[in-house]
Amino acid sequence: MAIAQGRIEARLMLRHGEQLLLSLIIPAAMLCVAATMPVLGDSSGIDDIVPMILAIAATSSGFTGQAISLAFDRRYGALKRTGASGVPAHIIILGKILGVLAMVAVQVVVITLVALLLGFRPEPVGVTIAALTLVIGVATFTAAGLLMGGCLSAEIVLGLANLVWLVLVGVVGFVLYAYGLDDAGFFNLVPSVALATGLADSFAGSFPSLQLGVLVAWAVLFGLAARRWFRFDN
Repeated sequence: MAIAQGRIEARLMLRHGEQLLLSLIIPAAMLCVAATMPVLGDSSGIDDIVPMILAIAATSSGFTGQAISLAFDRRYGALKRTGASGVPAHIIILGKILGVLAMVAVQVVVITLVALLLGFRPEPVGVTIAALTLVIGVATFTAAGLLMGGCLSAEIVLGLANLVWLVLVGVVGFVLYAYGLDDAGFFNLVPSVALATGLADSFAGSFPSLQLGVLVAWAVLFGLAARRWFRFDN
């Protein structure tokens, strides 16, 4: 049942024009611009830019997209109708998570193909570590999206989710421009930075234990808060 619900969520996301723009087109365009123009400084190479773009993509699908879609589902009673059809609450939530993972899989394929064309060559062993890091990062941002979208009104979420997305993306860009992903320091406490630096270390063949610890901590915090305050209606 969870897989079937996940397929439904994935199809809805892939049919949503704004979702495709935010999750696929913008990250791919940002990758091309950042890799071909020195907008993030001359020292920022493709090995730093790709992890940043993947982190932005995960933030878009897991957090912003889920928060907004969930808030409007609550507003128009879609969640209540789904629950009334006999689908348990935990299946609805799990289906949304599976839908996000499906979207992220599409993102990874698109971004990876573009990155390879631009000269990105990760360590083979690092690809597996990066996949683990990305899954944990997606879980973290999905939990955050479920928390915001499941607690606040649709009008508030629409503005706040995009604002938080801009802040998370801006912090990653600032860290890359000012310090480099290998010297993020205390900025690793920010989940988007932790994911970007963790992916950079992973692609280089290192295990990002610090960043994974930060992401897991945020995931647990967001998950517990969502469990406590999540509502299926307004």
